[in-house]
Amino acid sequence: MIRQLASRPAPLLGLLIVGAFYGWSLVEGLLQLVGSLTHNTALGWALLQSNPFTPSTSNSLLPPSLSHLMGTDDLGRDIWTRVLYAAPTDALVSAVVVGGGILVGSLIGVPAGYIGGAVEEVNMRFTDLFLAFPALILAVAIEATFGRQLVFAMLALIIVWWPSYARLFRAEALRIKNLRFIDAALLSGLPDRSIMAKHMIPSSLNTMVSYATIDLGNSILVYSILCFLGLGIPAPAPEWGSMTSLGLYYFPQWWWYSLMPGFVITVVVIGAALLGDGLRDALSGGA
Repeated sequence: MIRQLASRPAPLLGLLIVGAFYGWSLVEGLLQLVGSLTHNTALGWALLQSNPFTPSTSNSLLPPSLSHLMGTDDLGRDIWTRVLYAAPTDALVSAVVVGGGILVGSLIGVPAGYIGGAVEEVNMRFTDLFLAFPALILAVAIEATFGRQLVFAMLALIIVWWPSYARLFRAEALRIKNLRFIDAALLSGLPDRSIMAKHMIPSSLNTMVSYATIDLGNSILVYSILCFLGLGIPAPAPEWGSMTSLGLYYFPQWWWYSLMPGFVITVVVIGAALLGDGLRDALSGGA
């Protein structure tokens, strides 16, 4: 599969972008976690150019240069440093939201497709209830109700994310349940619960891989929108969406304040989309 991705420029570019993003986020996230546990917060920016929290008014709103690749904000903090420091949060949100959506979606969709009847009717009408509300508005309402904390933001996004996976898992269950290995499992005496857990869900995951990869970027985008609207992590913690929002007060004269974090969001989202398309073609045997 890696060879197929590497043979095409677009998926290869997506793989490099996504790999760099999550690779950096893992390293930086571990440093931040260890720094928090040891009460040595300086570990969080040990690999960065400067402290992402300390103001420097003499460097306020400097344009992009070799010293400050993305310029500085209104308090003189290096924007590139703050973008790198915020990356683990966005990576964590995307992984938890997509993983949570897959988990809940499988628990709702697989029984609906495999068992059918009343179970399918109840599960899918429950799914339709959530699909009836615009996802972003529902996420805003949930987070505004519970408060501006990362855990509530992720919970809100999982709640709006799982219905699409429930529909996908149902469709896969309808297809898989007629295959011969399911008949063999039934003849061997396996209960329905074991068949769904050991055969149907794992067999559905290939279809989910490309969809989930694209969703990694989409979840970052939606989370950034929540932060842009003021519902993300409270200041002074940096976050891509809130940085973009704050920069709008200084646009267009100091354009880099808003455009640079927005550019990073765009690159990561496009990278995930390119990689997801490449995975879909590779898994389906496409050229």
